[in-house]
Amino acid sequence: MNCSEFPVTREKRSPAGRTATDLPGEPMSTTQPSAPLQERRSHHPIEELLRRRGEMLTLYNQLADMRPFDDKEAIADLLEEFCEVMVDYTATAHFGLYRFIEEGSERRRAVMELATRVYPTILATTQCIIEFNDRYAEHLGDGDWSLEKLEKDLSTLGLKMTDRIELEDQLIELLRAPREGSAADRRPSH
Repeated sequence: MNCSEFPVTREKRSPAGRTATDLPGEPMSTTQPSAPLQERRSHHPIEELLRRRGEMLTLYNQLADMRPFDDKEAIADLLEEFCEVMVDYTATAHFGLYRFIEEGSERRRAVMELATRVYPTILATTQCIIEFNDRYAEHLGDGDWSLEKLEKDLSTLGLKMTDRIELEDQLIELLRAPREGSAADRRPSH
């Protein structure tokens, strides 16, 4: 996997051990009944992203728990499902969350500044995801993949995904924050 163009910030981390129930930014309703339509619209893509991320991490952990890899047939079905869910998660992020920002629907400067800073790294992890998917999902049927290489590639992918998730969580936190001057941000005067 040729994903060394960008640095891994923490060498010994991976998403192994994380599940959908302990994700930072766990889905919750933060929308006030009187919140503007624009603010409410941004929450659906976030919830969908977090749901798909949870599915992907669960499958990643199941794959990681199969180590040491020694039975291609047993791994192939789970690996195929993992690749499908990982691609769905990536598409949800790009076509749901980032498109929302790119289209100019988001007007908060802090969100736009953070998105501009983190998007290149997130885009680089997308390339790693595509490379991983091309290497494994495209060749599961023909057996043209190596268990030894899978273990190394899965570890590399896990490190990159951990960094991506941390950046996404920063962005999600800002997107969920009430807008200045919105009904959700006003305090009653005493």
